[in-house]
Amino acid sequence: MFHPGYFGKVGMRHYHQKRGSELCPTLNVDKLWHVVGEKAFEEAKSKATSSSAPVIDLAQYGYFKLLGKGDLPKVPVIVKARYISKGAEEKIVAAGGAVVLTA
Repeated sequence: MFHPGYFGKVGMRHYHQKRGSELCPTLNVDKLWHVVGEKAFEEAKSKATSSSAPVIDLAQYGYFKLLGKGDLPKVPVIVKARYISKGAEEKIVAAGGAVVLTA
């Protein structure tokens, strides 16, 4: 005797499945300076002009998407990321910074 459901198709088949293709590590705006470090934040705060804004490449730190949760200090910064939410972009521009999308 076989138990019910022993024979037949079960589930979906994935031919040539690529694992991790939809992986997109995210970071919120309020944790942006924690990733870079306290020393970089203090240097940026002391200069605090848009011409000398530090460039933060999130892919270098292992993040691909920037989300807009939290508050951002009024320190201009240039953020490079693959994906950026609308709220995060508004907060960075309001702080005097800029957003650069990378491929």
